[in-house]
Amino acid sequence: MGDQGSKDIMTENPNSAAVAADLARLLPLAFEPFVLGDRRAGLVIVDEVNGFCTVGAGPLAPPSENPQVDRMVAETDRLARAFAARALPIFAFLDTHEPGKPEPPYPPHCERGTGQENLVPALAWLEDCPRATLWRKDCINGFVGAITEDGDNAVVRWVREHGLDSLVVVGICTDICVMDFVLTMLSARNHDLMPGLVDIGVYATGCATYDLPGAVAETIGLPPTAAHPQDVTHHMGLYFMASRGARLLDRVAV
Repeated sequence: MGDQGSKDIMTENPNSAAVAADLARLLPLAFEPFVLGDRRAGLVIVDEVNGFCTVGAGPLAPPSENPQVDRMVAETDRLARAFAARALPIFAFLDTHEPGKPEPPYPPHCERGTGQENLVPALAWLEDCPRATLWRKDCINGFVGAITEDGDNAVVRWVREHGLDSLVVVGICTDICVMDFVLTMLSARNHDLMPGLVDIGVYATGCATYDLPGAVAETIGLPPTAAHPQDVTHHMGLYFMASRGARLLDRVAV
């Protein structure tokens, strides 16, 4: 237990670091380990694609190496290989947009055919993994993006078909796509859409978000409201998921 998921995040912005320290005190996070044991668990990977994780791979990709993002990808690869080795199911969302169809308030990104919409190289092996289900989504919330034309939901069906009682969620961005998915899954669980699903855990070190300090936003012509300090928003995303019933994980043993 502790606030490891917040303390691990480093920043070059001293004001942001002070705010993050205040948040850790005022909105503390409690972590626990996840040990597989006899659980029937599935791994959900949210949007670890080039357009969000590979340096220079698009307008929403990191402009330079980012330790939080790199750590997320490495931990996701480790967990995915462990889940696959234990014959446990994996569900990977890939943010994918049709060219010319905007997703406000963001600029065009991860458009089909650009390569931005594909898994990062370290996770590309999942494309051929029999334990993995890859799902291309065209909106922030993966639960909504998993709704099919006939009204079915691919992720609900996946949970049911595998008889899962626990989920471990990783991905990007902690406070955007990961949070939207987790919060909706918690509501869907409470609405009994997935009988048997008990725990939804978020592995903090397996999550990341982007860094856009206010000063940088100003220099590139964005409004002050575009500021998005990485350590602060990562903490906020974890806090809101935990406050709604998600379990925050600091260790995953499979």
